[in-house]
Amino acid sequence: MDTRLAKDTILGRLKQAKRTPKSAEELAFYPWGSHPDITIDDKAKRFVDMMSANHADVRTIQRSELTQALRDVMNSYGFNRVAIGTAGEFIRDFEAAAQDKQVTSFNQKIEAWKAELFSDIDVGITHTLGGIADTGALVLWPNEHEPRTLSLVPPSHIAVVKKSALYGHFLQVMQENNWDHYMPTNALLISGPSKTADIQQTLAYGAHDPSQLIVLLLEDE
Repeated sequence: MDTRLAKDTILGRLKQAKRTPKSAEELAFYPWGSHPDITIDDKAKRFVDMMSANHADVRTIQRSELTQALRDVMNSYGFNRVAIGTAGEFIRDFEAAAQDKQVTSFNQKIEAWKAELFSDIDVGITHTLGGIADTGALVLWPNEHEPRTLSLVPPSHIAVVKKSALYGHFLQVMQENNWDHYMPTNALLISGPSKTADIQQTLAYGAHDPSQLIVLLLEDE
C-alpha cells in the first residue's frame, strides 16, 4: 500500500468513528471544582491556598476596604511610582489610594512614556476578569484602557479580583464568558510572580516580568 493510500485510509476511519461529546467537567485537566457541591467559599480557599503556594501575597478584604487596602500595600512595600489604567470598575479606588504617590495613567501612546515605564515605575495596578481556583491563577483581559504592560513590565503588580468571579477551572472561564463566540485577542493567565529555573536549575524569582504579585480578593457587597 503506498503512503498516500495508507494516509487516506487512516483519515477515512477517523472520520467515520463515533464521537462522544464531552462536557467541560469531563475535559478539565484537573477535576477539582467540577463537583456541583463546590461552593464559592471552597473556590476562594482553594484559590488563596494555590496562589500563596506560588509566592503571591493574597489578602482577602471587604469591598469597602479596597482603597485603604491599596494604600496599606503600597506603603508596606514602599511603592511610590504607580502606573494605572484609565477606566474600570475600581479605577476611582486606584486613584484615591495613590493620590499621595506619583501616578502615571496609561492615557498616551506607549512610545511617549516607555522609558519611564521600564525604568521608574514601582508597581502596576490592574483589574482582573476573574480567578481560577484549580491552579491558583488570575485571568486578565487587557484592553486600550488597561493594557497588558501594566501587569507585565513593572517589577511589582497589584491585582484586584472579586470573589464572585472565581471559577473552578479554565474551561469554566471560557464557557461562562462565551469565548467560543468571542475569543479575546489577548488574555493573560498569571499564577504568581515570574520565576525561572533555567540557570543551574535554581529557582529564581523576577527573571522576567514582576517579581512581586499582590492579590486583593474582594468579598462582594
